[in-house]
Amino acid sequence: MTIPEQLAGMFRSSIRLDIAGPAEERLGASRFGGAPDVPDGFEWPAYTGIVYNETEARERPLAFLAQIDCAEAAAFDAEGLLPKTGLLSFFYEMETQRWGFDPKDAGCARVYWFEDPAALRRTGLPEQLPEWACFPSLKIAMARVPCLPDAEDFRLVHEMPYEDWDAFYQARAALGVDAESDGEEEEVAVSKLLGWPDVIQGPIPPECELVSRGLYLGNTWSAVASEEEIEEARRTSVEGWRLLFQLDTVEDGDFELMFGDSGRIYFYIRLEDLKARRFDRAWLVLQCY
Repeated sequence: MTIPEQLAGMFRSSIRLDIAGPAEERLGASRFGGAPDVPDGFEWPAYTGIVYNETEARERPLAFLAQIDCAEAAAFDAEGLLPKTGLLSFFYEMETQRWGFDPKDAGCARVYWFEDPAALRRTGLPEQLPEWACFPSLKIAMARVPCLPDAEDFRLVHEMPYEDWDAFYQARAALGVDAESDGEEEEVAVSKLLGWPDVIQGPIPPECELVSRGLYLGNTWSAVASEEEIEEARRTSVEGWRLLFQLDTVEDGDFELMFGDSGRIYFYIRLEDLKARRFDRAWLVLQCY
């Protein structure tokens, strides 16, 4: 099969999130930042970690990133992967900004599904949360966008030598969907639910799979895993792990949230856990330039 034919069989549906302007403040509305809507008994998540200018690890509250009204998102979820009711809420610990290549990063990010919208209430932010990690409440507008993989994810499924990358991006651009960069260095900021990620430093599913096995990937992968184990993770993880939420740089007026150097964070989850609504098993990866 040719590259265009292979690509044509790899469409996924994503929900593009445009984040800007004052948020709708009703309970359970989709929005970025502000204070989350949670049920009674909710315990604010925390992560014990250390930053470069400190000598000891300490417990730090996670920052509230965004909440998604599942009933609203259902109208854009072509594959029906997300819950059709309730609220999905995303949190990340901003002081340590863990990258996700270390099993010890578990807990640096959390995803909650609050199934009953009627049980929600507005809560305050923890006093220990730094002011710069208390984000303004911004509107999230959704749109259904078909998308295709980047070259890195494509190569998890189909063999492609590096000399064919130009042909790959030409084929991707010809299909005319979700090709923000078409292989060029400059990319626009895009946040989304589901679909294929916009990767910066390489494919994410094999990393999630190997880290979930307790392997530290901060150095050369071959130092901790055999060639066969790495290849098996690459082959099986592209379907086994799915993008749940990609959050890019957020800008609105004087406010800017950036991860690393023009980076993105990606919440990934095993497809079986997504279908079983085990959002507590999601894993976060940070990539930047």
